[in-house]
Amino acid sequence: MEADSISKLHFLTKLYRKPVFAAVFMLLLCLGGWYASGRLASGFMPDLDEGTIVLDYHSPAGTDIEETDRLCRQMENIIMKHPDVETYSRRTALGMSFKTRPTNFGDYLIQLKKDRKKSTPEVISDLRRSISQAVPLMTIDFGQRIADLLGDLMSTPKPIEIKLFGDDYATLQKLAAHVEKVMQTVPGIVDIDNGLVPAGASLVFIPHEDRLSQFGISLEDFQEQLTAYTGGIPLSQSAGVIEPNPAQAAMTGGLQIGSIQDGEQMRRILFRFTDFADNSPELLQRQPIFLPDGTTRPLSYFCDVIVNPGEIEQRREDLKSNITLTARLENRDLGSAVDALRQALGHQLTLPSGYSLSFGGAYAEQQQSFKELATILCLATLLVLTVLMFLLREWWLSIVVLAISLTGICGCLLALWLTGTPLNVSSYTGIIMIVGILAENSIFTVWQYKMNLRRGGTPDEAVDYAIALRIRPKLMTAIGAVLALMPLALGWGVGAQMQQPLAVAVISGFVAGLPLLLVVLPAAMRLIYRIGRK
Repeated sequence: MEADSISKLHFLTKLYRKPVFAAVFMLLLCLGGWYASGRLASGFMPDLDEGTIVLDYHSPAGTDIEETDRLCRQMENIIMKHPDVETYSRRTALGMSFKTRPTNFGDYLIQLKKDRKKSTPEVISDLRRSISQAVPLMTIDFGQRIADLLGDLMSTPKPIEIKLFGDDYATLQKLAAHVEKVMQTVPGIVDIDNGLVPAGASLVFIPHEDRLSQFGISLEDFQEQLTAYTGGIPLSQSAGVIEPNPAQAAMTGGLQIGSIQDGEQMRRILFRFTDFADNSPELLQRQPIFLPDGTTRPLSYFCDVIVNPGEIEQRREDLKSNITLTARLENRDLGSAVDALRQALGHQLTLPSGYSLSFGGAYAEQQQSFKELATILCLATLLVLTVLMFLLREWWLSIVVLAISLTGICGCLLALWLTGTPLNVSSYTGIIMIVGILAENSIFTVWQYKMNLRRGGTPDEAVDYAIALRIRPKLMTAIGAVLALMPLALGWGVGAQMQQPLAVAVISGFVAGLPLLLVVLPAAMRLIYRIGRK
């Protein structure tokens, strides 16, 4: 039976009995892996085609909600004209969890058709180009729902973040403007935000305390009358107070209104003289201030009104002044985009003394994850070597098995490059899995080979029988794993794209591992035995 099994593998025995074939295959696989590693795209999380788009927007600082709504309606016409868009919903002056935001901020949730002709990234590219041309006043930022939620959970929603640190905020603003221009020259970087958050215009009222005291008006009463003209005051009576508020009584002819009941809730009534749309600094200066004797004087008599055009919000990180520029990617992987951006900044940006620049966002998370995964890979390699030494108790055999397991990584890298799959956390995990799987399959073959030697067989017979006995389990394991992972590798089914890089890495590891286990490993065992005898 042994002779019959070995005779069926006559073609295989010819291959591994000539070490040159094993050496050539190992060399080609290593060169292919090295070549692919330098050209392999890299990312953080797998790219998805969710069919749902999140569009964040904001109009210029100080824009009222009516003007923001008008600009949004222009964007909505563009959104609904796209043939792949099914429906949308919009929030203005609201954020996640219905958190209140400025009136010029908001977001869209756009649902695409299930039978669409274009992928979600392609639809995003079309909408970005059309909206940027038609509504240039709007600052827009596109993303997908799951990726956007994951980014919010990681506090780094954008793929690219450039953080500028320094002492003088004016200098930081100049550097941020220069960095923004450099980012615009790098292909594939879109939705650039310069990180400058203007607070919007504001009014500053400087009271003339001498005139207020001359007419017997306290600062508190003056502020309450002023609030009625600017933002409005709630007309309610404090607890335990019987008499009406004097300032309110003067302004309303003694009328004072409390809360009203709306269902099960009590709502306060907000009182103001002028609607927000009709208000202006000139009108405010002419508004009357009621004096205790019943007469009035214009507001400009008691205070100066100064219009502040608005300032940039200053932010800090690690107790240092900081400006963070952000951007997203279009038709480009994260690793190559950051490398190109780093080179462009190195040639075109000179930082003054005391100022520094660092990269954050998904790129920083990717680098941190890759470092941790590399540590896990090194630890896995050390543990595999330890197990091999305990089982085989031979240095050379253990090193050969470990080398074969690690060479399988080259097959993974080569397949990722050929299929255009980026190296990310998912595919990196598949590479680590392949090291353990190839080591496990090698152990069974080597153990069978050593058992055959103990029974008195020659080295060639021991190798032939070990390969003949283990070839069927190896093929069944590889074919079963490939068939099971094929739907994931092809991206079939909901959520398959999340694990597609892992499936591609594992399948390629199995495919590259078969020649390593059936040709390279037996050739190495025969060579080790001959060297040992000499």
